Amino acid sequence: MIKAKKSLGQNFLIDQNIIDKILNIIEIKDKSILEIGPGTGNLTKNILKKFPKKVIVIEKDDQLTTLLNENLGSKVKIINKDVLKIDENNLDKENLIVFGNLPYNISTEILCKWILNIRDNKFWFDCLILMFQKEVADRIIAKYNTRYYGRLSILANWKLSVEKICDIKPTSFFPKPKINSSLLLFRPKSNFFSIKNPKNLEKLTRIFFMHRRKMLKKPYNHLFNGSIQIANKLKINLNLRPQNLNFETYYKLTEEYENLRG
Repeated sequence: MIKAKKSLGQNFLIDQNIIDKILNIIEIKDKSILEIGPGTGNLTKNILKKFPKKVIVIEKDDQLTTLLNENLGSKVKIINKDVLKIDENNLDKENLIVFGNLPYNISTEILCKWILNIRDNKFWFDCLILMFQKEVADRIIAKYNTRYYGRLSILANWKLSVEKICDIKPTSFFPKPKINSSLLLFRPKSNFFSIKNPKNLEKLTRIFFMHRRKMLKKPYNHLFNGSIQIANKLKINLNLRPQNLNFETYYKLTEEYENLRG
């Protein structure tokens, strides 16, 4: 009997209706698939029934990797590593369709790593179909001037269009988590704001949202050495709060920040 490890944020998806819903989002026949955290292989087995070209799974847990090898080893490529320590750009020569019931404790870290590591604006995936804690999903899809808007919304919506598919109740998992989950679909954007170093966007939003209820003036002055010129150019009222600026304004601020530093 496999026991879920709390330290790895494991909650295994057991609801066949939700599995069917996930696999009806996009056609996967003859496509290359990546699954993050397959667990006991419930979703993996159903992916294989759709006749994909190939399936790669990444599972950190040694015990689950042994189980997957016993049950599916001849049908899938199993990588027994921490997803955060893998260079996703080198996983396969083809673009992948990615499924993931992400561990709640590192889900934002995984998503941010993937976004920030997209090389030369070349996407290594066709789409991401990922499950998050509902509150995290709400932050990803949040629009400006709303409660959940913040760093995660700005990063996720920079190069990706994001669509919420559905909410998922705790009863769809074993063991049952204490919170609801949400399923999101991410697709690459063909046009997005050009930023030289994505880590500058991460830095800028981190500084602005460090004190999200306070005015923009202090973090702005910290980043731009007190010069009002850029705020005037972008028509930013520094008495507003971080959540009052839209996506585009943060991307333009990052561009100005990069220009300032040569």
